[in-house]
Amino acid sequence: MARKTLWTLFASLCLAVGLYPGIYLFEDRNFGLLKTKTSELLADTAWNAAFYTHIALGGVALAIGWTQFASRLRNRSPGAHRLLGKLYVGSVLPSALMGIYLGFFATGGVSSSAGFVSLGIIWFYTTMSAYRFIKNGQIEEHRLMMTYSYAACFAAVTLRIWLPLLTPIAGEFVTAYRIIAWLCWIPNLAIAHLITRRQLRAA
Repeated sequence: MARKTLWTLFASLCLAVGLYPGIYLFEDRNFGLLKTKTSELLADTAWNAAFYTHIALGGVALAIGWTQFASRLRNRSPGAHRLLGKLYVGSVLPSALMGIYLGFFATGGVSSSAGFVSLGIIWFYTTMSAYRFIKNGQIEEHRLMMTYSYAACFAAVTLRIWLPLLTPIAGEFVTAYRIIAWLCWIPNLAIAHLITRRQLRAA
């Protein structure tokens, strides 16, 4: 029962945050992280193209990626598993590249930029590696690397969990954001490492 509850919570968070970028289509420019950006940056065409590509495709990846870990789907509908996997990879790669670009403009300066650029690189690398493994028929390696990929993707969720918790403790948004630029993904990868170790022992 506890495992089912955790799985339901996990899937719900992925879907909710995956759909969250849609709000940016209906709100004004003084919404969410946009309100922390300068007017010059908000007027920049390249930055806007990167931002909306990143959040739209990243939202798709987050909303569908969790299904790839459902053994029932893999076993009963391998075709759907492959289709969703291709959609996930096709969404992640451009979103990660745009995320790397956006990282250089992150609120909080060099510390925040380094955290988010590192996240983008790891997300791109693990996803591309997972794709290459499955193309070569290396199923176990594919599963392990996809675990790391989605752990990086899940940073979108953990960022939104940490932000309201850490901001009052840090005393201001910018200080908290500098910490969260690293905190939103490093623990995720640590948990992914524990999961993959358990999978390897089971194998």
